[in-house]
Amino acid sequence: MTARISKDTLLCMSLAARPGNFGTRFHNFLFRELGLDYLYKAFTTTDLPAAIGGVRALGIRGCAISMPFKEDVIALVDELDPSAAAVRSVNTIVNDDGVLRACNTDYLAVAQLLEVHGVPLDATVALRGSGGMARAVAGALGDAGYRSGTVVARNKAAGRALADSQGWSWRSGVGGLRADLIVNVTPIGMRGGPEADELSFEPATVEAATTVFDVVALPVETPLVERARALGRQVISGHEVLVRQGLEQFVRYTGVRPDRELVERAAAQARD
Repeated sequence: MTARISKDTLLCMSLAARPGNFGTRFHNFLFRELGLDYLYKAFTTTDLPAAIGGVRALGIRGCAISMPFKEDVIALVDELDPSAAAVRSVNTIVNDDGVLRACNTDYLAVAQLLEVHGVPLDATVALRGSGGMARAVAGALGDAGYRSGTVVARNKAAGRALADSQGWSWRSGVGGLRADLIVNVTPIGMRGGPEADELSFEPATVEAATTVFDVVALPVETPLVERARALGRQVISGHEVLVRQGLEQFVRYTGVRPDRELVERAAAQARD
């Protein structure tokens, strides 16, 4: 079925090096169910300034930003809200009459999930990764009040910088690591990747944890999540992050917050 496009249709889009279909299906499902005259499309680009100029000039209502554009786009927008400013990374742009306002709904989703799952603030943290998403996760953890943490990253400069930003420590490997909350923010365990079948933390590290958080969204049950569930550990999944950040984008694009049942239906349809 082809979506109806009228002169009054508000367009939203995403920009990514490798566009996926979850966001497209998620947003368009909600638009249809709520009777909103919006349409969401996914794109890639080799010219980010021109693409963002097009968002402004063509009146594109909203734009999701994925890797590798999350940092470079900062110079091209007009305003950063606190979520984006805190981690110097953008994943959402809203166009208000030509004024581009940017935020980071990954940061917002992580902060919400930590609260929903009741992860205690005195938990020790081990976070593996040092890229843009890792900064969003670390920023949300630090701003929430998690003070004892370790960043695990092979890139010494990026790892130390991320650790220093939160007053945490840095190490290059996971061997012998123990923490109450372990967080994977690397592609390890991602479907289709070279490490799809691998654990991002050693089995003993998973066993010692109380809460296991894997930001990888596909598959929903990564090797890390499967191991944690088998051990009876509390799990926060990448799929939860994906859905919550998408919902926060939707709210900013439309001003409408769908109820939980409709969001769950949208997520199931987008996933399947």
